[in-house]
Amino acid sequence: MKIYRSAEDYLEMILMLSEERGFVRSIDIAMGLSVSKPSVSVAMKRLRENGYIEMDKDNFITLTDAGMEIARRTYDRHKVLMRCLMLLGVDEKNAREDACRIEHDISSTSYEAIVRHLEKNGISDKK
Repeated sequence: MKIYRSAEDYLEMILMLSEERGFVRSIDIAMGLSVSKPSVSVAMKRLRENGYIEMDKDNFITLTDAGMEIARRTYDRHKVLMRCLMLLGVDEKNAREDACRIEHDISSTSYEAIVRHLEKNGISDKK
């Protein structure tokens, strides 16, 4: 199944919020992605129907294994690309925004080459 860029963004945000706060609500996602609450509701319905998230009786959102796999891959790419851009002298704000765009479109071959280059030069993806 093809996963769309917006779905990757939602799953990545759920992971980030979960790591930051330990829980995720729709309103937190809306604020984090600067989208409307109704947009989040529609997205959560689709993600739930496709088996990427679960919602409990209190409407807290968690990633399924499939959702976690996509979220982790997207978030890891984001962190590596952001770090790489910052090493090149790009300020943090622009690096974050550009990494968010690049993470969806970069090929696995190019991404893996970047990771190998960083590792070869002893540069961690963590800041």
